[in-house]
Amino acid sequence: DTGRVIEGVMNRYPTTKIIHIETDAMTGGKGKSNALNIGYKQSSGDFLAIYDADNTVNNMALRYLVYEILSNDKFGAVIGMFRTRNKEKNWLTQFINIETLSFQWMAQAGRWRLLKLCTIPGTNFIIRRSIIETIGGWDPKAIAEDTEISFRIYQLGYKIAFTPLARTFEQEPETVKVWIKQRTRWVSGNIYVLSKFLKEGIKNRNTQIFFDLFYFFSVYIFFLSSILVSDAIFIIGLVTDYRITVTGNFIMIWVMSYFVFILQIAIALSIEKGESNFKNIRLLFIMYFTYCQMWLLVAIKGVYSYLKTNVMKLETKWYKTERF
Repeated sequence: DTGRVIEGVMNRYPTTKIIHIETDAMTGGKGKSNALNIGYKQSSGDFLAIYDADNTVNNMALRYLVYEILSNDKFGAVIGMFRTRNKEKNWLTQFINIETLSFQWMAQAGRWRLLKLCTIPGTNFIIRRSIIETIGGWDPKAIAEDTEISFRIYQLGYKIAFTPLARTFEQEPETVKVWIKQRTRWVSGNIYVLSKFLKEGIKNRNTQIFFDLFYFFSVYIFFLSSILVSDAIFIIGLVTDYRITVTGNFIMIWVMSYFVFILQIAIALSIEKGESNFKNIRLLFIMYFTYCQMWLLVAIKGVYSYLKTNVMKLETKWYKTERF
């Protein structure tokens, strides 16, 4: 009902513009990048703030974003935090809640604190209009438009700042089917960004681009490939007479790694008020064997989707996440 709600706002603030895209066969159904470009061309402000339609925005969120970006001319964009609005729905949404919090406090806040480096999420951020004008808008081929535009901000020499005070609550997938479709789009989109900027990072030795390329390569290629090999060795040993052995006490190393996994996320949860509770800590112990392993399927589907689209020269299709 976003359109209906904004139409109500227009009655109070006549300068508000609403653009219905999905009802237009010429502009509808072409993804978020397309919608953002249409909105950007109709806008007139010095800054653009982006929120997804399923977000419930805290009333001070935009003020914090504006304050932060005005505080430093080198900030090309500023991102806030997003929380899981429907985290109590089922186990899946509880896992997603833990995942998003740990990602934001470790990968986003951690990189910002140590390296002054962040990646734009899909929502709850502000960006300078001059940057969008310089780069010519969002890439319509990028289904991970947030990651793609982050790299182009790096190219211009700007930083992407992080302020956890600016908060929104978003609705996450409530079924495995919807979750797989959404995450497959993320993987495919991020691999597109990897392939697009790999030469750029190596050629120009841009530290920000190079570090994030390494980060995404580690997550989507190296780490998941290692898990695939590990699982394959386990299954081969389970169903055949072949045994692959490695010298050393690797059972102890595996156990220690498992507890490090739990510990690092537990520490991240302790930063967020009300999240470091017995229920979430209990979920962590089974999260590695369940939710984390589901990413293997998503990664394989995402790589296949990317290769299929590029090898067969197909038009990039946008999957709109189903809401509940």
